[in-house]
Amino acid sequence: MKILVIGSGGREHTLVWKISQSPKVSKIFCAPGNAGISHLAQCVDIGEDNMVGLANFAQKMKIDLTIVGPELPLSRGIVDEFDKLGLKIFGPNQKATQIESSKVFSKYLMKKYNIPSASYAVFQDIKQAFDYVKQQAFPLVIKADGLAAGKGVFIVQGIKQAQEALDSLMKKKIFGDAGEYVVIEEFLEGEEISILAFSDGKTVLPMVPSQDHKKIFNQDKGPNTGGMGAYSPVPFYNDLSRETVLQKILKPTIEGLKKEGREYKGVLYAGLILTKEGPKVLEFNARFGDPETQVVLPRLETDLIEIFNAVIEGNLHKINLKWKDNAVVCVVIASGGYPGKYQKGKVIGGLKNLEEMKDIIAFHAGTKLQDEKVVSSGGRVLGITAWADTIFKAKEKAYEGVEKIYFEEMYYRKDIALKGIK
Repeated sequence: MKILVIGSGGREHTLVWKISQSPKVSKIFCAPGNAGISHLAQCVDIGEDNMVGLANFAQKMKIDLTIVGPELPLSRGIVDEFDKLGLKIFGPNQKATQIESSKVFSKYLMKKYNIPSASYAVFQDIKQAFDYVKQQAFPLVIKADGLAAGKGVFIVQGIKQAQEALDSLMKKKIFGDAGEYVVIEEFLEGEEISILAFSDGKTVLPMVPSQDHKKIFNQDKGPNTGGMGAYSPVPFYNDLSRETVLQKILKPTIEGLKKEGREYKGVLYAGLILTKEGPKVLEFNARFGDPETQVVLPRLETDLIEIFNAVIEGNLHKINLKWKDNAVVCVVIASGGYPGKYQKGKVIGGLKNLEEMKDIIAFHAGTKLQDEKVVSSGGRVLGITAWADTIFKAKEKAYEGVEKIYFEEMYYRKDIALKGIK
């Protein structure tokens, strides 16, 4: 099979890496890809949001299966476009993707189908939003309705912070139209956890759990990022939580979407919080998580291409997901200044040293080749990912790998996976 993966981040590098292990695959293309992906796939200079260019390429090269990594092309309807042309593609259609592209729709769906989540209110007018905030207990959570690359969520501790968040979203429009509406939610307490699940619109198969580290600084301080690291498994996610999540959250969500005329085929990402009342939904995403994919897919034994085909063809009930009984830790190395302003074009050293180590890989995110050197080209640059028989050993190995990498002003958290060891 000839495969096309759309995207250029650490998630896409992980997908390409896993897909390359399938005996069914003869050739992989990635658009636009990155420096790391170029070792496993032929990178094609087509932007992830260039739907016409991507469809033309898939037709011209007779691509057997296209896999969409990021949320942007999904939200713009790339699956619908490929379907119209008879091109096989993995991912939810535009209507189903709205569970991620609109927080307002997502909250409406959860409320209607009794899926446990935080109480909330929706506003388009900044004055009404601020008047509402003044009547609430803090902390509160303020979210942009639309896509904001994982950065559109503000946890505010008082009136001043709330006003700053509302101004940023609704006046300054730092995320553009994504902030036209805002969702204001109660703050939930508990440990956060990410559950990815395959669905063909009928069957739901959860993957192994992982925990992301969203804040930029150690001890979960500072602003949100796209994710500074992750680990799997999660020791405090037990069988009771697993069954509750499947029966009370994942299945009702897929069934609810179907009743709304939005059959969901692809990966559903549930960002959850384990509260005293049980698991509740913080957010849904309509694709593989990043960096969760980097710690989940290395544990997968089942052929990923078989799963993708079963999802598309509606045969997911025939798949038996098999997982390795190991632990994986990913530490993200970011550019200095991220998630704010950061510089690009920094030469990355030490990647060859990493290749000499066993059971560890540098999944490239924001990298590119420049004058035959690997340079930084994004906020999150590398995901140093290691696996071992325990979380502690995997963490030690990942940080050993991190220490071999160098580029100017690089930054990483020092406490990834510590919660999984306590």
